Amino acid sequence: MRAGYATRLSRIAPYAFMAPAVMIMAGALLWPLAHSVWLSFHEWKLGTPQDAAVFTGLENYRILLADPDTLTSLRVTLVFAFTVVALEVALGVGLAILLERPIRGLNALRSIFIMPMMIAPIVVGLLWRYMYNEQFGPLAQLLFMFGVEESPPWLTSPDWALASVIIADVWQWTPFIFILALAALQSVPTSVVEAARMDGARPRQTVLYVKLPLILPVIIVAALLRLIDAFKVLEVIFIMTEGGPGLSTEILSMRIYKTAFEFQQLGRASALSNLLLLLVAAISVGLVLFNKLRERAHASG
Repeated sequence: MRAGYATRLSRIAPYAFMAPAVMIMAGALLWPLAHSVWLSFHEWKLGTPQDAAVFTGLENYRILLADPDTLTSLRVTLVFAFTVVALEVALGVGLAILLERPIRGLNALRSIFIMPMMIAPIVVGLLWRYMYNEQFGPLAQLLFMFGVEESPPWLTSPDWALASVIIADVWQWTPFIFILALAALQSVPTSVVEAARMDGARPRQTVLYVKLPLILPVIIVAALLRLIDAFKVLEVIFIMTEGGPGLSTEILSMRIYKTAFEFQQLGRASALSNLLLLLVAAISVGLVLFNKLRERAHASG
């Protein structure tokens, strides 16, 4: 009898110890989300008491989905997020492959590559705003040395602004992909690589057909993490362009900020943040399902 009670107690004990932390985490995550959903069904102006909120149902969602500016921000967000992630994955994995092999000064190079990731986003925005200065910025001076007297309007032209912001984000976050890809490459069993070489595989074929397939799950997870973060970028774009010129660099996070604090429409800002959450969740689930289907096909094949 006592033995059975002790067995049941030993099974319940881990969950009992975890319960307080789980309850705190659930409260910290679920309560703000529930409040945001509740607020999205109301019209509530910033600075007024919560009792002044007026229930409007799905009106905020209807207005946002019919607003051309919101749709423009959605398009800019998708272009920005998928472009930066594609470039960061390509550059990060490429650098990891180049720096995997032992070369002199490798540790110093790795340290240099990860430095941008450790800089605060506001500082990154100020740094690249200075870099793009059309009069005394380093890029303008470099172009002048090559005979270009007038620097492109990097941050003041709709044709250049989004590309300029993308370059800044790629510069900062490519090291994140690089670190994960390099760690994955170094964890590839040497026996697999040696077997491929014994079968006549050249270095390029070893990378394409042996190493990359083995580290693909890590790359997918890293890309997913960066994609989620790219949808939430705010500080760098706010410092560099404030979403302009026009709406050329206004992603949804910037639109949410302006709706809440400039237009003082908290209900509509909450509705827009919920739409962004659904979009990110749908893309994340799609990538996870793709990875599982790929692994299943690989296992069956």
